[in-house]
Amino acid sequence: MISLLLIIVPLAGAALAVLWPSNRTRPRLLPAVGVVHVVLAFWLFINPPAVAPGAWLGFDALARAVMPMVSLLFLVCAAYGVSYLRIRSERPNRVFVAVLLAVLGLLSAAHQARHLGLLWITTEAVTLAGVPLLHFNGTPRAFEATWKYLLIGGTGIALSLLGSFCLGYASLHGGGVGDLTFTALTAQGAGLSRPWVLTAWVLLLVGYGTKMGLAPMHTWKPDAYGEAPGLVGAILASAVTAVAFTAILRVRAVIGAAGEGAVADRTLLVIGLFSMLVAALFLLGTRDFKRMLAYSSVEHMGILSIGAALGRAGVAAALFHVWSNGLTKGALFLSAGNIRRAAGSASMDEVRGMSVLMPRSAAMFVTGMFAITACPPFAPFFSELQVVRAALASGHGLATAMFLGCLLLAFFGLTRVVLGIVDGRPRPTAKAKGKRFVETFGVVTPPLLLLGLSLWLGLFTPAILREAWSAGTAQLFPKP
Repeated sequence: MISLLLIIVPLAGAALAVLWPSNRTRPRLLPAVGVVHVVLAFWLFINPPAVAPGAWLGFDALARAVMPMVSLLFLVCAAYGVSYLRIRSERPNRVFVAVLLAVLGLLSAAHQARHLGLLWITTEAVTLAGVPLLHFNGTPRAFEATWKYLLIGGTGIALSLLGSFCLGYASLHGGGVGDLTFTALTAQGAGLSRPWVLTAWVLLLVGYGTKMGLAPMHTWKPDAYGEAPGLVGAILASAVTAVAFTAILRVRAVIGAAGEGAVADRTLLVIGLFSMLVAALFLLGTRDFKRMLAYSSVEHMGILSIGAALGRAGVAAALFHVWSNGLTKGALFLSAGNIRRAAGSASMDEVRGMSVLMPRSAAMFVTGMFAITACPPFAPFFSELQVVRAALASGHGLATAMFLGCLLLAFFGLTRVVLGIVDGRPRPTAKAKGKRFVETFGVVTPPLLLLGLSLWLGLFTPAILREAWSAGTAQLFPKP
């Protein structure tokens, strides 16, 4: 079964990385496995397989709507990783390469998980696998960030496990036979116990919302993204959060089938707007450009949550935004990683004039900032516009006004930091450190490619992609 190769190939690559003898050539396994994975993912995207209703794993419509973006992002980050690990030759990379490939395999399994228990297992495995990636720099701050990520993320996943038990009990209480596939739970629908369903929804939303980084469960993000290597931040902010979001979508479909869809939508809308507001306020105050990206991620997770609360049109817009945010945010993290290594700091108090020291990375960072703040013609503009249209069409005028207000505040916060570090005269310390970092082809091309993909997605969104997002939405809302 080809869809299983999406899981097997990266895990086999991880095993090979552990056995690979050369520290210098081992990173080449990353793009090699990434190419195979992209070919498989897009083959399945173009030729979607039939999935048995009771299958625990399967490349279904929702996986098809998201998984190719994850695969494509990983390939670009893998190409960047070869040059990055060459620069970081003082650090052994056996664990880093092996774990990064294992994360790709686990992400593939999580996106294809059609069983409540299997979804929890794969998501928990992704959480644990991220620990050595966050601790790669080996600094005290990286150690602190890793523990915060592990403790808060572990708490969230524990709550999602409890929520899974509650949803399973809701099925048994309603006469079910213990089948925890999402197909069976949705089919049981009205037979599910309402009190247990609502309890499960709260726990699962908090649990997987912690993994997404929705406020107020976002507190691990600034430290983790601030201390992680750029390529790790890109994968965490774009690929790992996409798993948590699709998990919430799958659970939301069960809650809707149980007759509590209105309650679920209200909670998603409220927590989405709250996340956007919290992110915007922190963006106005932060002076660290890597932590800035963390708060920007919180904002965009809020946008996804709002889209999920707006019915079929909103979910389709949210799936579009998974792609637009993922590709654009990847470019920002990679270019920010270049600037951080050249400047020796991530604080705008110590970093100035990066347009002089790092003209290419600075230009991409500024372009990515405008793209992620929904400036046309990049993809986030069009995906967020669809969210706004869905909100207005469903009568959420006040929520739309708050949505647009938060976007404006976030724009002010992002421009304040980004323009502050690229403009002006370089500081002497930054200038001295900048000489040791060269903008090679390997560290400039990947973020440029991601920006190009974001631009292409905005201007020329392929019909097959729109069809995939519509099919994923139809799976979640089988009745118009």
